[in-house]
Amino acid sequence: MAKRGSRPQSRDARKRKRKSRRPGDSSRFRGPRVKIEDIDYKDVATLQRLTSAQGKLFSRKRSGLNAPAQRLVALAVKRARFMALLPYVS
Repeated sequence: MAKRGSRPQSRDARKRKRKSRRPGDSSRFRGPRVKIEDIDYKDVATLQRLTSAQGKLFSRKRSGLNAPAQRLVALAVKRARFMALLPYVS
């Protein structure tokens, strides 16, 4: 017995559509390879590569960092902004 309001699906409709992959999809990582030990608020060059032109942090997906490293980068950027090494906005 089918659920109320649901319509029967054909066999083809039940199959999941595969996502097409572009050749450059696997290289979405655009930032520098950073280890957790290398994250420091005084390393302005690395922090600038992890932020956009507007001063926003790149996402983990774009920066290629894991969660603990992303939290440390956020803290380092906040400290660098407070010490006037990085601008709050550009």
